[in-house]
Amino acid sequence: MAVGTLTVLRVPPPRRVDPQVAGRAMLLAPLAVLPLGAAVTGLLLVTAETGVPPLARGLLAVALLALGTRALHWDGLSDVADGLTASYDPQRSLAVMRTGTSGPAGTLAVVLVAGLQAAGFAALSGSPAGCVLAGACVLGSRVSLATCCARPVPPARPEGLGATVAGTVPVPAATLTWLVLAVALTGLLTALPTSPTQQAAWHAAAAVVVAAGLTLLLVRRCTSRLGGITGDVLGAGVETSLAVLLLALA
Repeated sequence: MAVGTLTVLRVPPPRRVDPQVAGRAMLLAPLAVLPLGAAVTGLLLVTAETGVPPLARGLLAVALLALGTRALHWDGLSDVADGLTASYDPQRSLAVMRTGTSGPAGTLAVVLVAGLQAAGFAALSGSPAGCVLAGACVLGSRVSLATCCARPVPPARPEGLGATVAGTVPVPAATLTWLVLAVALTGLLTALPTSPTQQAAWHAAAAVVVAAGLTLLLVRRCTSRLGGITGDVLGAGVETSLAVLLLALA
């Protein structure tokens, strides 16, 4: 379920999707995009070796991820931005999010977050270890999905992806995923010549805390304004978390 939902790879869906299956899929989301993380690392390594300018490397990495996920997360970010700025009425906001069109707020959000991601990829692509770290950020950004689907969070609609996965992940499990991410990033940062072990630990912890905090703010805002989460909120959490992790580690 995680691979089929979060990437372009086609795998047979599970016969039955209950809360337990949905919650497990959200927890396994970082592993489901392992091929995408590896592809980003390979792209950055090859383009750096062939002399492609840093910003172009970053933009190519953003484009590769968009292709690898059918741009679903970008669509979610755009819809959430449009919905939250369209009206204070939850039903009106949800109706705007379902139209599929991108308004001024959605367009600005996509351009801004994509630019920040490209800058982060560009900054990390200066060394092989940095390229690996950039790929790890792709995996780490999917940790936000467990927080978006933590058990107290309700769905905003009775149908759709949000209704399937909302409230399916226990809070301790969602918290543990962030701790695992912090440990993994610490190990990768120590491979950089400019990051002593203690400095790497603080750096990784700060990046994870900021990404987790932003995800919590997003979920809280959407819950208070929309009544819960939708599939679009999941996409917005992924893209914003990736931008934060890349910039914080760059």
